Amino acid sequence: MPFMLADVLRADGHRCRPLRPASAEIRALRALVRGRDDLVRQRLALANQLRSLLDGFWPGAAAIFADISSPIALAFLRRYPTPDSAARLGTKRLASFLAQHSYRGRRTPAELLARPRAAPNGLASEPEAEAKGELARARAALLEPLGAEIARLSACIEHAVAELPDGQTVMSFPRAGRICAAVGSMLPTLAELGDVRERFPTEDQLAAEAGVAPVTHASGKSRGVAFRWACNKNLRAAITTFADNSRHASPWAATVCRSARERGCKHPHAIRILARAWVRVLWKAWQDRQTYNPAQHTAATKIAA
Repeated sequence: MPFMLADVLRADGHRCRPLRPASAEIRALRALVRGRDDLVRQRLALANQLRSLLDGFWPGAAAIFADISSPIALAFLRRYPTPDSAARLGTKRLASFLAQHSYRGRRTPAELLARPRAAPNGLASEPEAEAKGELARARAALLEPLGAEIARLSACIEHAVAELPDGQTVMSFPRAGRICAAVGSMLPTLAELGDVRERFPTEDQLAAEAGVAPVTHASGKSRGVAFRWACNKNLRAAITTFADNSRHASPWAATVCRSARERGCKHPHAIRILARAWVRVLWKAWQDRQTYNPAQHTAATKIAA
């Protein structure tokens, strides 16, 4: 193998581009983004374990709030870890609890209280429920600081992107200003995209690297299109999650996704189609070092009109 590589460089070295690494700032941002993603996956695993535990002895505790890993849900579990501890919970007491923990949801205490009452009863005996309540409280105690650290890292990422020369470019896209609970914005995309323009001389190369362009297999008269497995999976996760969120802020993105669904594509496939369309816009803005301007996005202006 070394001799083959040496021979290629000798004969066709002029065809090979020198590999230029990303800047130190991009590498630091990439470390922050990937480290935060690891913590998000750990939180998801712990939240799934907590929900599974509650389903066995108190399903109502998992039903009262939409997100079992949210601060208000974890505070509720610390205060009411078993069905017996919440047996005398009424509307006034729940309202006091919500006010104490600065609940900002849209549900009234009566609506929230109706959820655990409508949930099925657990099958555990009282001693078993007490033991599992301690386990639920322990998992809640692990999830609380994990969520706080994820929020702190998210703020660090947003600050780091704002300081980068390409920060204004990625922050100009719809729903790209802040990071959501998972990846959710264009900000993590910059960590994988980098600042070396020569790495992606065409938009097709960027789409292939992001895994949003299918692979075509052809042999003789047969031809097939398949999912692209070989890609930068971190970049694909970032850009597809951004594309999914952009549907709520961009009429053009919503139309592209809806059209794909009407053609029979499943939701993940439709999101990849939308992500491929966003890659064209992102690549052009990134190469020109310009912010996204919907007025110059021809397809978006046609839909707006």
